[in-house]
Amino acid sequence: MLALAGLVLGWATPAGALDRVTLGTNWRAQAEHGGYYQALAAGIYERHGLDIAIRQGGPQVNHGQLLAAGRIDFGVGANLFEQFNFTQNGVPMVTVAAFFQKEPQVLIAHPDAGIDGFEDLEGKIILLSSGGRLTFWSWLRQAYGLEDRQVRPYTSDLAPFLADKNTVQQGYVTAEPYAIRRQGGFEPKVLLMADAGYDTYSATIETSWKLVRERPDVVQRFVDATAEGWYSYLYGDPSPANALIKRDNPEMTDGQIAYSAEAMQHHGIVDSGDALTEGVGAMTAERWGGFLGKAVGWGLYPEGLPLETAYTLQFVNKGAGLGLKRKLAGR
Repeated sequence: MLALAGLVLGWATPAGALDRVTLGTNWRAQAEHGGYYQALAAGIYERHGLDIAIRQGGPQVNHGQLLAAGRIDFGVGANLFEQFNFTQNGVPMVTVAAFFQKEPQVLIAHPDAGIDGFEDLEGKIILLSSGGRLTFWSWLRQAYGLEDRQVRPYTSDLAPFLADKNTVQQGYVTAEPYAIRRQGGFEPKVLLMADAGYDTYSATIETSWKLVRERPDVVQRFVDATAEGWYSYLYGDPSPANALIKRDNPEMTDGQIAYSAEAMQHHGIVDSGDALTEGVGAMTAERWGGFLGKAVGWGLYPEGLPLETAYTLQFVNKGAGLGLKRKLAGR
């Protein structure tokens, strides 16, 4: 009966065996998932006693629902809004780490459109996805006085942007600029929201309070191993991870992977801010509370959202992997 219970729960394993857990990413395999794939490919998860299965996300995959249903153990969240939604709806999920100190969300303009900063967007047509309108658009409206009449739908098709130099579109600093360079033959102007005050965490690790309370050792080992995976990917030889990324997503090219990895480095997406001293994955109560306060001010959430149930600092800010970084990067 105990053995059967272990199989049902999925966490319990025989003595000396690896703990089997599943991670669901937030999109198809790409360099933005390099730390997880590196930890898998280089045996870092195994060294921490974990047998990890990585499940790709994608347009038809809702890992948030699978996480809430107990079908996966950890999920990569795009931003803090996902956890706020869990908390607002009483779903007992919790964020245990944030492996992107900066969300890579950007607005992209033509180089000759006279747009040098967000303050130059007044009156411009801006192509946004429905998700963008529900999240960062609230910040843009309040911070820069933009208006809903400027918005047009963005469907991941670059053609409308390429055809009109006065049009601006959303994207990720690690992805769309590369595609625009290849398809349009020019270097676009890229405005990174995180550098202008949009300070949500990204690539958050969400899991259940049940796992945190019943198997905190599994959560700690996963967070620590993932931190080492990110340092190995960014500062060491990323080829083991890249091979797995291309295996899982055959459409991913070497050029795109190299561009994305360089962009993460250049812009400090993973390793900046508190992560420089506390280790990648770092979070602070001040930043959580500050961003929730902004979101409440934008009218997206009610006052009194129980933030104490949304995240825990139990597993981060311990410098996990910093020794490896110093060894690999020489600092």
